[in-house]
Amino acid sequence: MTASSTDTRVQRIVSLFEHFTPADVKCLSRYYAPDARFKDPFNDVSGIPEIERVFTHMFVALDDPRFVIRDVIVEGDQCFLTWDFLFRFRHFNGEAQTVHGGSHLRFDVQGLVCLHRDYWDAAEELYEKLPLIGALMRWLRRRASS
Repeated sequence: MTASSTDTRVQRIVSLFEHFTPADVKCLSRYYAPDARFKDPFNDVSGIPEIERVFTHMFVALDDPRFVIRDVIVEGDQCFLTWDFLFRFRHFNGEAQTVHGGSHLRFDVQGLVCLHRDYWDAAEELYEKLPLIGALMRWLRRRASS
């Protein structure tokens, strides 16, 4: 982590994601409020069971997924993290992949995450790296650029 925070809420969640394992999925109630919302380019769910489902799927679909937190910005009851997500596609070529993104987190009065919204470009960071669809996405990007 390139930026540090003395906010224990933020330290806890950063530590979780930097060391996240499949076993941690069942411990998300220590970090997320019961009615927390999680949104990313593929999911928009509420509640710990649904958030657990999203992260369980991550560990099933990908090999060696891990987050490297790059920057931390804290303001009041919220923070913004920039990160690199490193992984290998389980059913494709097995090459190491990196997605660059950010997370907006909001904490409730108990210090639990009540909103987790991830921002990243699914087309550039994911689709363009897939066989077949990647060629189409790269072609579309070239056609759309000026």
